[in-house]
Amino acid sequence: MRHLIRSLLLLATLAVSARAQYKVVAHFPIGGDTSSYDYLRADPVNRRLYVAHEKKFEVLDLDSGKKVGELGPVKRAHGIAIAPESGHGFAASGIDDLIIMFDLKTLAKLKEFKSSGSNPDSIEYDSETKRVYAANHGETGDVTVIVPVSGDIVATVALKGGKLEGLAFDGRGQGFVNDEDKSSVQVFDTHTLKYKATWSSAPGEGGTGLACDSAHHRIFSACANNKVVVLDSDSGKVVTTVASGEDPDGLAFDPKAGFIFTSNPDGTLTVIKQNSADSYTALPSVATAIGAKTITLDPTSGRLYTCAPKFGPKPAPVKGGPKPKAPILEGTFEAIVVGTK
Repeated sequence: MRHLIRSLLLLATLAVSARAQYKVVAHFPIGGDTSSYDYLRADPVNRRLYVAHEKKFEVLDLDSGKKVGELGPVKRAHGIAIAPESGHGFAASGIDDLIIMFDLKTLAKLKEFKSSGSNPDSIEYDSETKRVYAANHGETGDVTVIVPVSGDIVATVALKGGKLEGLAFDGRGQGFVNDEDKSSVQVFDTHTLKYKATWSSAPGEGGTGLACDSAHHRIFSACANNKVVVLDSDSGKVVTTVASGEDPDGLAFDPKAGFIFTSNPDGTLTVIKQNSADSYTALPSVATAIGAKTITLDPTSGRLYTCAPKFGPKPAPVKGGPKPKAPILEGTFEAIVVGTK
């Protein structure tokens, strides 16, 4: 009977793999300066794609890729949060510690204010508490809490961490932040806005992209040593690990389809099927582009979006000199769309 069950599970996994067939389905040219780029954010209601691009946020039509506007200027574009009930969005600028509140329909800047911590990086909206949370990547290592209707800062959650990265919520009063310095997940109470715990991600190292599966009480953490670590979101226990591409940065979870994705700067997008709360299968990866390190999911279409420029040939090494890097080709920056059709 055990062998029969295993065989049936394997056949089901293979069938899902055959149906999935994720691939690059579109390229959205952006161009311009390519010295820095970071988070993307899909707004499924207003059908827009936000791309953090050096000193501004590019705003594209989510379906056609046509540019519809931009936010900025800023000193270093990082994360974007969408708070749909308020009609407001929030964009983080790291170097000058600024957060911009803007209108989701018109893109008009409504307010600009300093984060309560240094270098706001990841920024997320929690629908359960109806607040926006900004993870401060700088030396303060804390989380800024914002009321999205007014843009007022109502609290700063002090955590026992270092360089904070991705944020996620379980919808039941817990917030999670990846701590890149300590290879751990920092946990806080979204009702009391107090620190709760630090959970080790070992054997994962580092930790950037993060997502929570509220239905199965699981957290997915993209770790620098080519792993996705799955943790129990109630106890912090490591459930399992799954191989990913090299040094994954972004992570997205599609609860409807049951897939986890990581965007890897080696030019691959990792596809992982969730078979159950404790069972996961890595499927064939998708070739995207070298440097395509961040990711966002459109929950309506199930499509993934990443971005990168194109690179020229790497120059020959010079004895005693620095390790050569491939040059970025000017004007080639683009968003890359991955889907099943």
